[in-house]
Amino acid sequence: MSAGDGAAARGPGRARYDVVVVGGGHNGLVAAAYLARAGRSVLVVEREDHTGGAAVSARVFAGVDARLSRYSYLVSLLPQQIVRDLGLRFETRRRRISSYTPVGAGGLLVDNGSEAETRESFARVTGSEADFLAWQRFYAQTAGLAQRVFPTLTAPLPTRNEMRRTVDDSALWDAIFERPLGEWVDKTFADDTVRGVVLTDALIGTFTHAYDPSLLQNRCFLYHVIGGGTGDWDVPIGGMGALTDALAAAARAAGAEIVTGCAVTRIETDGSTAQVDFTTASGDTGTVAAGRVLANAAPYELARLLGETAERPEGSQLKINMLLRRLPRLRDTRVDPAAAFAGTFHIAESGSELEKAYREAASGRLPSAPPAEIYCHTLTDPSILSPELLAQGMHTLTLFGLHTPARLFADDPDGTKAALVEATLAQLDSVLAEPIRDCLALDADGRPCLEAKSPVDLERDIGLPGGHIFHRDLEFPYLPEESDNSPAARWGVATAHRNILLCGAGAIRGGGVSGIGGHNAAMAVLESTGN
Repeated sequence: MSAGDGAAARGPGRARYDVVVVGGGHNGLVAAAYLARAGRSVLVVEREDHTGGAAVSARVFAGVDARLSRYSYLVSLLPQQIVRDLGLRFETRRRRISSYTPVGAGGLLVDNGSEAETRESFARVTGSEADFLAWQRFYAQTAGLAQRVFPTLTAPLPTRNEMRRTVDDSALWDAIFERPLGEWVDKTFADDTVRGVVLTDALIGTFTHAYDPSLLQNRCFLYHVIGGGTGDWDVPIGGMGALTDALAAAARAAGAEIVTGCAVTRIETDGSTAQVDFTTASGDTGTVAAGRVLANAAPYELARLLGETAERPEGSQLKINMLLRRLPRLRDTRVDPAAAFAGTFHIAESGSELEKAYREAASGRLPSAPPAEIYCHTLTDPSILSPELLAQGMHTLTLFGLHTPARLFADDPDGTKAALVEATLAQLDSVLAEPIRDCLALDADGRPCLEAKSPVDLERDIGLPGGHIFHRDLEFPYLPEESDNSPAARWGVATAHRNILLCGAGAIRGGGVSGIGGHNAAMAVLESTGN
């Protein structure tokens, strides 16, 4: 985990601050660093004994020196502007392999380093080059979208019409912002496997389907293909905790006070001054005052702290962390496991399989063939393992399961999770030449190195209501029609209270490890109080 602050036992050092940030996740640290650098007195209050929230690294398995990105694990949406502004010592590395999808006795390999290899793989799986050419055209369009839209995420929100002019492509605008994404995918690709690979970016952590008229899938897809202006999902060097550690160091260096092991229990405001009640890990209670409070917590959790009501969101995922003695062998002997697992390894994620899994879950049943995707951090960045583990040839695997909404776990959380883990690993085994459990390393107590997290676990462990990894459903990155002209509204961080702002994933343009919510909340504060 990221390091604790040492101030946890004594609580905050002052009675009043310009800004109190509730929650020491990466967005809260970004906001704190910007505001402290601008001369504001800033307190960050974190209930855990470490900073980071979902963006942490941890030694998950007893006696095993492997520092896994326990919850969030890849980086796409973090602007280099934030890295430069805050002087962060943090790097990511691009994956050469984009994805691998087992199909029958073979598989579809998308290799960023070899167009010829990718073309041949498409022809082998689909029977022609048609879908490969369509793939190139499709992602050329999303790349253009990324170049236009991503720079807007760290500026005041455009209006809908301004965003439409920015996109500058009426057909693309309709496909992303007006019509269900499934229509565009169906029109573009003939092959069911290819359709599924494309659609997974619309469904990660989001319980919906390709033809949802609410366009929830379109919003999820948009954020998955615009990151960095390229849409690449990169590996954080040193694990996700390396980002949190760099941000915490930047915030402290700028003068922000970070107090861990300190839980906020209530927030009150009159619109000008807020009172923040807290309880420390040692049981002491207290209150600090602030001109502004930034909530690096889900809007649902903020409402609870304010004594208000809000609609409870629902997450939909299964996260499995594994440490392997070695990579498993594949049924597809054409592909090296080191290539297949280096990118995103798709399991049961064709278009029809995704649709079937959604329908089963929507009817209250666990998917009979749970869709999931896997990647191996250590094939790109081995630094998260000790030299001893590296010498033994060990690797990590991270699995993210789809279409497992929190509602399925309500009656029997542990039993449902156990059944889902078994079904998901069985799907993985169906494309391997050996059971994945035979490849698992053992911890110091002789137990297999496998950890699973359901939506229920995510709510309990890191405060994500309903296990929703985006804090609430994502929104399109333009001004809502009912917005006022306040700095908080224009930066997409407003709440019903003038001096309480969102600074986490629940902000407009939130979700993912990006720091954008924290940056935009800080900009709103500075604009409203004078730079």
